[in-house]
Amino acid sequence: DYDHGGMQMPHMVHLAFNHILQSANNHLPGYVGLTAGAAALITEYGSQEQIDQYIPHMIAGKWGGTMCLTEPQAGSSLSDIVTSGKLLDDGSYAISGQKIFISGGDHAYCDNFVHLTLVRLEGAPAGTRGISLFIVPKFRIEEDGSLVDNDVFTAGDFQKLGQKGYATTHLVFGENNNCKGWLVGQENMGLRYMFQMMNGARIDVGLTAASTATAAYYASLQYASERPQGRKLTRDGKKNALEEQTLIINHPDVRRMLLKQKAIVEGSLSLLLECTAYSDISHNDSGEKKDDAHLLLEILTPIAKTYPSEKGIESISNGLQILGGYGFTMDFSLQQYYRDIRIMTLYEGTTGIQSLDLLGRKISMNNGRALELLSQKITETINEAMTYDALQPYGKSLASKLTQVSEVLNHLMPHAMAGNHEKFLADATIFMEMTSTIVIAYQWLKTAIVSHQALVSGKTDYAQEFYESKLSTMKYFFKYELPHVNACRETILHADVVTVIEEGKNIFA
Repeated sequence: DYDHGGMQMPHMVHLAFNHILQSANNHLPGYVGLTAGAAALITEYGSQEQIDQYIPHMIAGKWGGTMCLTEPQAGSSLSDIVTSGKLLDDGSYAISGQKIFISGGDHAYCDNFVHLTLVRLEGAPAGTRGISLFIVPKFRIEEDGSLVDNDVFTAGDFQKLGQKGYATTHLVFGENNNCKGWLVGQENMGLRYMFQMMNGARIDVGLTAASTATAAYYASLQYASERPQGRKLTRDGKKNALEEQTLIINHPDVRRMLLKQKAIVEGSLSLLLECTAYSDISHNDSGEKKDDAHLLLEILTPIAKTYPSEKGIESISNGLQILGGYGFTMDFSLQQYYRDIRIMTLYEGTTGIQSLDLLGRKISMNNGRALELLSQKITETINEAMTYDALQPYGKSLASKLTQVSEVLNHLMPHAMAGNHEKFLADATIFMEMTSTIVIAYQWLKTAIVSHQALVSGKTDYAQEFYESKLSTMKYFFKYELPHVNACRETILHADVVTVIEEGKNIFA
């Protein structure tokens, strides 16, 4: 907010700007994003004293912010964290424990680090209900305003496959029994508070993946537009060796791979922008419109994190393929993008966790209201597409795929109702793939409607070929990607149960 030194910029505008930064360098913007997210959480739930102490330094970029959740023995299972806090006479808490995989946890370019840390207090309830949130700075502030060491030790910096410009640390709190933390909000509400930052971070991860894949797409497109190799086939199916070589962008299979990249990155960006639009509405509107925007954001967030991450890997892999042997060398950037994006399926909850969230929580949220709203949005777009003869086949295709979601849920829900949750959730990742593909098809159908309207009316802001390229990419997605929904449906409805544990049976023997 303005009151805290911010620009009070809409999330949607900020995401568009950040897309450019992330495409240029997917390592550095994470430091800023984490600090901004931590600052936003403190201003939302922290005391006025905490806001006055930390926010000015964080907004100025002098102090970095982090989120400290994961522990060596717990991984993604936050109910098993053991980092502890004990109340001291001065109102602070003695903090002791370890956190791993802390992005931006320590480096030479900030004077201090404000670690938002999940802690279990003495006597707290078991599981996630007993988690509290603390501010644990690397250097704590004394009464005279000076900074002293707060016994937060950086035990190591993880050496990674990619994103080598983004520090990932192992932190040890209270090794010398001199680490202090300050409670944010109420006791045992930490995970609820942290979800504000986590959900924002999931959108940011999806954006980083989409942006990395975007950079790879443009690098592939440039190479394909400059690299001559081979010759086009003549009408009799032969090649004329006397002709000059053709650019590889003229080969149908290369064009297919480029369209796959374009379809994934632009479809992902469209979804991410829609999510931030709902975020802005939910923060600034009121009543039913606010509530509906919140539910749409909730159901789309796991998809917006997962689809760009998973399909972005495929996108960059296709780009590397376009470069051929050069793609596997350090001479071109595709190999770095390929390494950098691999972490995105792991950041802020793995694909499996996002899939469990979507099927296990978001689909049934508010008695299915979130899914109902999303289905309405998709149906409205289908109905609009059906008013144009050129788009009717695509509207019909998406409508048929949308009905398959209901069919799959009707098959799965009896397992949930019977308490057989393992069987219900066993193919959650397949359900995520199915739903994500439909949601991205919906993005492309929206894009096609606007493009078609512009071409028909002649009211264009860009060159005609810009709109034609959107329509071509939409057609690619509906021909090559949307049919995967059928395979996902077949897998989920299949009678065989392969992955659920049966007592006394070892399928890996």
